[in-house]
Amino acid sequence: MKTQKELDFLESHIPELANSAVKKAYLDTLSAGLSVTKVIEDKIYEIFPDGTKKFIKDIKPSIKIEKKVFTI
Repeated sequence: MKTQKELDFLESHIPELANSAVKKAYLDTLSAGLSVTKVIEDKIYEIFPDGTKKFIKDIKPSIKIEKKVFTI
């Protein structure tokens, strides 16, 4: 069983690992010849493997949510 210190260390890397996985999935999808959707400056675009973009729609600006931590 892992110690609390080890678990905290592993959990601290989850955002970094998730970000890497999303980037890889994005590139893998384009490499497979498929398109992806992406938000760029409050607009949704479909991005194609050749780099062209197709505007889909405007969206409301994102809002920042305060981080809250609870101890159990």
